[in-house]
Amino acid sequence: MNGIICVNKPKDWTSFDVVAKVRGMARTKKVGHAGTLDPMATGVLPLFFGNATKACDVMPNDDKGYIATFKLGMTTNTLDITGDIETQKESNITLDELKNVLSEFVGEIEQVPPMFSAIQVNGRRLYDIARTGEVVERKARKVIIKKLKLVDFNEDTQTGVIEVLCSKGTYIRSLSSDIGERLGVGATLTDLQRHIVGNFTLDDCYTLEELQKFTDEGILEQKALPVEKVFEQLPKIKLNPVQSNKFRNGVKLDLNRVFHKNVEGNHKVFDQDNNFIGLARLDLEKMQLVIEKMFNR
Repeated sequence: MNGIICVNKPKDWTSFDVVAKVRGMARTKKVGHAGTLDPMATGVLPLFFGNATKACDVMPNDDKGYIATFKLGMTTNTLDITGDIETQKESNITLDELKNVLSEFVGEIEQVPPMFSAIQVNGRRLYDIARTGEVVERKARKVIIKKLKLVDFNEDTQTGVIEVLCSKGTYIRSLSSDIGERLGVGATLTDLQRHIVGNFTLDDCYTLEELQKFTDEGILEQKALPVEKVFEQLPKIKLNPVQSNKFRNGVKLDLNRVFHKNVEGNHKVFDQDNNFIGLARLDLEKMQLVIEKMFNR
């Protein structure tokens, strides 16, 4: 099986649980995924099968989009509602105060990863360290918040909803916590849905129940998206039969003989029958088409 199946991850499942479940349905061991989701979170989890696993580390668009619900005036050790309450205080933040603070978090910011995360420190996962009650120093990392929109805020309950579009590696739990800290009252994430991963949205997703039904009907493989969907925004190069054969055999093609757009970066390459075969970049100095990643030989 080759291709991508997007799962709408259910709440209380780990990303690994979902991978294991769908791997069993597909009867294959070669499975990768794009972006781990916390057990409390739901939403888009793209799974890559067969040759498509090669795309996991070369996705040109790895932005993530989330709808997050938070509560002001409370903090937990996990930064979300699944953790133990650490502080509770009266919060009377107004809509205008919240809007003003949110604007400070748009753009490139520094973020300290939460203790309950899969990041490794000295060979140990942070969540394993956190479960012992120990807290270790974590280095702040730069992330980019491209969009931060307030969808809803109830001043009476001090609960709100934000829509976030951010770079890979952003922790929405940390973002919520930092916003609460900046407001001086603390905040806890109470619900999280990921609705965008790169070029994939919830419209591309199936539930586990739907995937089981497709498996029972013997049509699961037909529901897989082609790997080239990952590279939708890249310029396209189409080769003739002779060029396609050379490209598949690792030959650098003469750019003077290849119809291409003079654009920097990777290009998606198709053969004469419009089959996606790989990624390549333009070496304009040597006038060669240089292979970056092969997907179909």
